[in-house]
Amino acid sequence: MISREQRTPFSEWWWTVDKLLLAALVVLILGGVILSLAASPPVATRIGLDPFHFFNRHVMFLLPSFIVLIAVSFLSPRQIRRSALIVFAVSIALIVATLLIGPEVKGSRRWITILGLNIQASESAKPAFVVLAAWLFSESARRPEMPATSMAVVLLIMLVSLLVMEPDFGQTMLILMVWGSVFFIAGMRIVWVMGLAGLASGGLFAAYLFVPHVAGRIKRFMNPASGDTFQVDTAMEAFSNGGWFGLGPGEGIAKRSLPDSHTDFVFAVGAEEFGIILCLALLALFAFIVIRTLSRAYSCEDLFSRFAASGLAILFGVQAAINMAVNLQLIPAKGMTLPFISYGGSSMISLAYGVGMMLALTRLRPRVEMESIGDATAAPTYA
Repeated sequence: MISREQRTPFSEWWWTVDKLLLAALVVLILGGVILSLAASPPVATRIGLDPFHFFNRHVMFLLPSFIVLIAVSFLSPRQIRRSALIVFAVSIALIVATLLIGPEVKGSRRWITILGLNIQASESAKPAFVVLAAWLFSESARRPEMPATSMAVVLLIMLVSLLVMEPDFGQTMLILMVWGSVFFIAGMRIVWVMGLAGLASGGLFAAYLFVPHVAGRIKRFMNPASGDTFQVDTAMEAFSNGGWFGLGPGEGIAKRSLPDSHTDFVFAVGAEEFGIILCLALLALFAFIVIRTLSRAYSCEDLFSRFAASGLAILFGVQAAINMAVNLQLIPAKGMTLPFISYGGSSMISLAYGVGMMLALTRLRPRVEMESIGDATAAPTYA
């Protein structure tokens, strides 16, 4: 037992962190281990690797990810802002380097190899960008004379431009949705709502007209007979085969032929082997994490903590929703990981950084600390 009278960094963290949110994240991470073991061996065998190659690497990335998650959750709001600035600057530099010297895979440049590790810098840029945008919106509310909103728009244009150059339209749409959500929470005017919606629609239409890759996916979604829909069709068959309670661990059929069964379509593999019950449980777990974080953020008096925690929760939830919607053929196919479930080192560590900041921003902090970060009117509450 940890006494409340102990004044150590760990004891203060333990009595202020949201334990229910932390427990839900741990359960999600453990669920990812089980589903990785179920989905990855056939993929590794098919490409000539050891059957447990991807599973072993998934487990290997768990330790640094968990360390990042816990370490970041100790940070104060000021330290979170500073870390986000550093992470965002490094990520932008890596994205530029990827565009210049990164290998081209399937028409895109998204990965760069550093010290033997494949890094997708756009993953780490996302949570850092959300925090910086939230800080700028909070500054705009506190100090109207500061051109913080314009600075947030410049940051958005810079990141989106780099993502389009890769190209990675899925991450671009995710960034736009989350940025718009944080801007809405910050109280944007209706003219901004209409303008952003028009720009997003125009950008999507332009991508449909001038980018064959995007046009092909949209056409296949609207008319499956117009192209190859093998992966999404196989995923839908997996849901049908699994029924409510699944075929049993290791008994799945779809994973034997799905090229991305351990990444983009791990949700379908889980449905086939463990049933729709598992899918509903995962959906409930993601929903709980998002709603819990939003409810804690709503209780914040500090605007930065409120906006940043809300934005990170929306980023986490929308990414999960996109992956599950693709698996269920509700939206055009898009390669996006299911948080902490899909295989991917860059994704897992970046997600750990993001949810670590969520835990830090929703910790219960005393009035004295709130005043020290610049909100002298804050009552004892979450921040």
